[in-house]
Amino acid sequence: MIKKSIVFASAFLALAVIGTSCKQRQASSKTGMAYNDKYNGGYEVHKKIQPGPGPGLVAIEGGTFVMGGSLNQDLGYEFDNVRRRVTVASFYMDETEVANVDWLEYLYWIKRNFPQDGEYYYNALPDTLVWRQPLSYNEPYVNNYLRHPAFQDYPVVGITWEQANAYCEWRTDRVNEEILRQKGVLLDYKTLAGGGRGTSGGTTTTTATSSEPFNTDIYLNGQFTREQDGKKMPKDLNPNATASAGATTGKGGPTRQVRLEDGVLKQPYRLPTEAEWEYAALALAGNTEYENISDGKIYPWNGLGVRSPKKKTQGMILANFKRGEGDNMGTGGYLNDKADITAPVIAYMPNDFGLYNMAGNVNEWTADVYRKLSFEDFNDFNPFRGNEYVNKRLADRDKGLYAKDKYGRPIKDPAKTAKKQSWQELQNDVAKVDTSAIAGKPYNPDFRGHLDTVNQQLYGVTTLVNDRSRVFKGGSWNDRAYWLNPATRRFMQQDESGAELGFRCAMTLVGAPEIFTAGKPHFNQPKSVVKKSSKKGK
Repeated sequence: MIKKSIVFASAFLALAVIGTSCKQRQASSKTGMAYNDKYNGGYEVHKKIQPGPGPGLVAIEGGTFVMGGSLNQDLGYEFDNVRRRVTVASFYMDETEVANVDWLEYLYWIKRNFPQDGEYYYNALPDTLVWRQPLSYNEPYVNNYLRHPAFQDYPVVGITWEQANAYCEWRTDRVNEEILRQKGVLLDYKTLAGGGRGTSGGTTTTTATSSEPFNTDIYLNGQFTREQDGKKMPKDLNPNATASAGATTGKGGPTRQVRLEDGVLKQPYRLPTEAEWEYAALALAGNTEYENISDGKIYPWNGLGVRSPKKKTQGMILANFKRGEGDNMGTGGYLNDKADITAPVIAYMPNDFGLYNMAGNVNEWTADVYRKLSFEDFNDFNPFRGNEYVNKRLADRDKGLYAKDKYGRPIKDPAKTAKKQSWQELQNDVAKVDTSAIAGKPYNPDFRGHLDTVNQQLYGVTTLVNDRSRVFKGGSWNDRAYWLNPATRRFMQQDESGAELGFRCAMTLVGAPEIFTAGKPHFNQPKSVVKKSSKKGK
């Protein structure tokens, strides 16, 4: 009995030794070389992840739907949204409209980081004069709507399409900067501000500012100052790596900045496309089972009416809109929709995707250029009209360094070619124009379709529609119920704004499109093409 115990113990010890001498490592399925090994070149491959949404966003699982299909009448006889089946890829979208408090945060950041740049701050200001009407006493809104705390959770209005896009770019940089500082990849704000020490006019200085504001593109290109490196920088496994100026070198050797391949940073915030907006507003996923849609929708909620059928809220209006001439909120003593102008961004009931106010409150900008006959020429996957392809201008072609503007952002120029240039063309800054393009046209960075030819002398003069006309959707506090239908569409010039027009942001979802996986059948497949290799320990 004692001998058997000794034999068992010896065998267990041998297995333990074998287990500790072998270590599973990731390796290429095509070359067999181990990843993340500083001795064989240091090529890094990180665990495959499905990134989550950025702050304020909710996931929208994409799919096919009939764009324009929910519109059962065309009161204006515009015929500008004929039904067509399209597919929208999965994406993220803001749960609510961008609120006044969000925009004030943006303005405050500009004033704090660029106190001498009055033009930057002024260009970001909403046009509060949109509240002025010749025959209405709306002057209190001119002075109070944006800044008074009573309206802080109300949707920001008076924002042009151009301002909304600028906000999306700013928000992208602030979110990614916050991620890096929270992870310790960049200095935290307190350390950046000198730990709260120092005086300014007899008061403690705790404001973290930088002479070079963070920009995601500049950071990913390795041009952001290394003086702000934190204590938890990723190790650089490249055996040829050395500590660059300002970079930290810990016990593990040189460190590096985060790369896109690390999966740490978020995708850019942007305006949703018209197709994304309409798809998200309808939220037919709530009426879908086993790929069968049980019931269609006219509004973001089920049913044919605009009042709640539930017992506790029966008869209440489900959105903020104008019920009729001179009726913006109901009768005193029982305000049915609880709002006279706009309402808080979290009001009424969310739709089946969890999005608030996708009908009423304020109309919302989309990314698309308006064309009355968009349905005649479109892609059925992620339809979008208005691409303006750009390249980041290079300040140093040999090193691949971007040229920056005075705000630390890369300068972008219209794309010069539809395909990748040769190295020689890039060095000579020569665009190889593809003269064999559709209809023999040279490449245009805003190529909206081979049928989209116009007389440039009359374009925008004989018609209100031009390349600066942008689609907005959703209906507002001052619109009738017809415009609450997600398929309705109107347009406004991208440099104009109104008291009935706001916006919300979206973000591209990268990776697998399926979001709701619970209870769904799946094939049993390897999770990754990355293989495991055994490497002997020392």
